[in-house]
Amino acid sequence: MPQDFIVADAFALDAATKVVSAETIPEGWMGLDIGPKTAADFAAKISTAGEVFWNGPMGVFEMEPFAGGTRAVAEAMAMSPGVTVLGGGDSVAAINKFGLAEKIDHISMGGGASLEFIEGADLPGVVALPDREPA
Repeated sequence: MPQDFIVADAFALDAATKVVSAETIPEGWMGLDIGPKTAADFAAKISTAGEVFWNGPMGVFEMEPFAGGTRAVAEAMAMSPGVTVLGGGDSVAAINKFGLAEKIDHISMGGGASLEFIEGADLPGVVALPDREPA
């Protein structure tokens, strides 16, 4: 779980920002990215993982003041020695923005379907496939 956040007083590029602990987001401010401590912690864990599944950006990566957390996770995924899987349209947009898509093992636009699949749900598109022996 995040330990710190980058918060802003408005949803805008020129908003006032500050880093706060997860427990102290000020009234009237909004968390728009994970903080630097959390980004470093997440990146460190990703760097030693055997498998990493990522679904959803860490913040409002489309706005540069709030892209650092997502960039840190994307870069850690790209450098990970483990198997890396990315799911969801926003995650795909982020990995493409940072030019790292070629370094991810598997990318799926189906974020919700990817989550259901790893939960063990029966996906209609997979269920519809006929059973057959491998060639």
